[in-house]
Amino acid sequence: MGPMRRIAAVVALASGLLLSAGVAFAHEEREVSFPDGTGTVPRLRTGEPDVLVCKSDKADFERRIAKFPVALQERNRDLFAKCQENGVRHLQEAVDQVDRPGMTIAILPGLYREEPSHAAPTGDCARLPARWAHHGGYQILSFEQQRQCPHNQNLVAVLGKKDLQIEGTGAGPLDVVIDAEYRKLNAIRADRADGVYFKNFTAQRTTFNSLYVLETDGFVIDQVLTRWNDEYGFLTFASDHGLYTDCESYGNGDGGLYPGSASDINDGRGHDVPRYAIEIRRCKSHDNALGYSGTAGDSVWVHDNEFYGNMVGATMDSLWPSHPGLPQNHARFENNKIYDNNRDYYGHLRNGTCSKPPAQRGYEQGVVCPQVGVPSGTGVLVAGGNYNVFAGNRIWGHQRAAFQLFGVPAFIRGETDLAKQADTSDFNRYERNVFGVTPAGERRPNGLDVWWDGQGTGNCWQGDTGTSSPAVLPVCADRAPELAGGTNRLLAEPVKLIKLYMCADFSASEARLPAGCDWFGASGLGKVEALLALAGSVVLGLLAGLFWWRSRRDIRFPGAGPTSPSVLIRRRHRLIVAGTVVGAAGMVLDVVAAAVDSPAQAGVALLLMAAWWLCLGAALRARRPVFGWFTVVVGVLSVADAFDRLVYLIPFVPLGPGWVRGLLTGLWVVCAVLVLVPRESRNAEETTAEAAPSSTG
Repeated sequence: MGPMRRIAAVVALASGLLLSAGVAFAHEEREVSFPDGTGTVPRLRTGEPDVLVCKSDKADFERRIAKFPVALQERNRDLFAKCQENGVRHLQEAVDQVDRPGMTIAILPGLYREEPSHAAPTGDCARLPARWAHHGGYQILSFEQQRQCPHNQNLVAVLGKKDLQIEGTGAGPLDVVIDAEYRKLNAIRADRADGVYFKNFTAQRTTFNSLYVLETDGFVIDQVLTRWNDEYGFLTFASDHGLYTDCESYGNGDGGLYPGSASDINDGRGHDVPRYAIEIRRCKSHDNALGYSGTAGDSVWVHDNEFYGNMVGATMDSLWPSHPGLPQNHARFENNKIYDNNRDYYGHLRNGTCSKPPAQRGYEQGVVCPQVGVPSGTGVLVAGGNYNVFAGNRIWGHQRAAFQLFGVPAFIRGETDLAKQADTSDFNRYERNVFGVTPAGERRPNGLDVWWDGQGTGNCWQGDTGTSSPAVLPVCADRAPELAGGTNRLLAEPVKLIKLYMCADFSASEARLPAGCDWFGASGLGKVEALLALAGSVVLGLLAGLFWWRSRRDIRFPGAGPTSPSVLIRRRHRLIVAGTVVGAAGMVLDVVAAAVDSPAQAGVALLLMAAWWLCLGAALRARRPVFGWFTVVVGVLSVADAFDRLVYLIPFVPLGPGWVRGLLTGLWVVCAVLVLVPRESRNAEETTAEAAPSSTG
């Protein structure tokens, strides 16, 4: 085993259970393949529709169009008259009539419940040989099985149709509503439907997704609203040449927008990206668990959108197995407004609301049942992604952090190769973002502008980043991938790694919210990092007190003369007293810093404790040289750790100084206990040992 594989093994062991307790299958799908990339983004056709969909109640129709502009009213009345003669009453009927590429379906204002799709499966459709998802109570069906039984899971199924356009004719998306009433997994499924174009309608109330696009080369989602779903508003998966534009999504238990496993066209490249697989522009995603979710969200350009009022504004990650394109790479977030993502929907899990059937939960009244464990109060979270760029975004009002970045071991996504375990998060760039200021110029600071676990290679941030943890960050140079103060760390900071492991033990299905994790409400001394700091400070404080007491007892036996042993003892005592006072202050400050999330205070606390170790080591060198010098080494490492946190990240080291200091501190504690064994017992043992030979002689 080479050195890199040995290091990777350490990574796997140290990260070993990180996130594994909470790993689930957020979105399970059949085995899929990326499109060949020969498609294009479809364009809106403006000619007359080929198939009309409408209801028969003219009075209801007239009420729905009453406030339209006159010209739009007249067009809809004309279409309604034609539809009564030659149209259909359900969208699925229209889709079934599509017999050639390039057809357009127009849906007139109305509520479409698609009653013929409600029937329970019978015959072979009730006995399909397919595995069941780990959660959610649905089968993982092949494309052929979807074709055989299109309404086992889908209210409307668009399967294998090419260049199909489905367009609402109302003044806005809410004039045409396709309502699954929580009867189906998906409201609309477009599967291998290259060139599909969706425009100007609402899809809502499913047990998974409102609008699902799968294995499709070329799609557009234009002025579509999705809402009130157990999981996602928009889910596009294993697709290419896609465009979301002027859309909106809210009330979803996972992501409002989810371009998952977008075509991985830039894998292996640096920051030189010739094109993106999916573009998302001018959309609004709010009041969801996540505004944007991107497991394997590769090569996605997200610009000029608004993400607000969610638990987390946007995430991209490499957490979930069986998603093609992992690890996640090459998303570009640019010129977005990301603000006030501070919702805490976990209360609906605690009080049992989310245990009710979906139709009884109250989604329409603002209930959201979160399916993921996330640090609410965060703007953008990258959990194991590479070569992402965040440029020119305006991000404000987050209680926790504007940006969070942490690595994810590869075994989480099913990779067992030891050499890959530390392959995220690398080469992510944060530049030209505006922190804590609204477009109107109002100051709305974030709790932190950046929270980073410290793991990865080539990550960098803009020079004017405000508060961060760690307090200093690598700074991006003008040209990617250059940076100043770079690091190449295989492991996250120890306390942060422990925190991530603790917080990963989340389960929506079991309503399990990890204790001690501030993601789920822990605060102050109840947080795992504060408890760790308190335990460490108590142990070190007891040892400091014992060393002080031992030194004080030694000065009770004075000698004579300026160079007598008693003078040296008193000098050592004064050094120990000074160090103990400073160290005690550091130990208290360390607990406070952990409780209030202050990386600067944590660094100062470390310096104060380093002073104690240095003073103690200097005082003990004469009488116990090995232990004394060991204590000095711990003090020096503590200074290095503080320097790494407060001044400049030390380059060219695979592990941060916090790891070495922490491990040696544990060994030092054991040695200190042995040194502090009462002298009387040691003297008695030595006397007994010396007397034993003479008594037998």
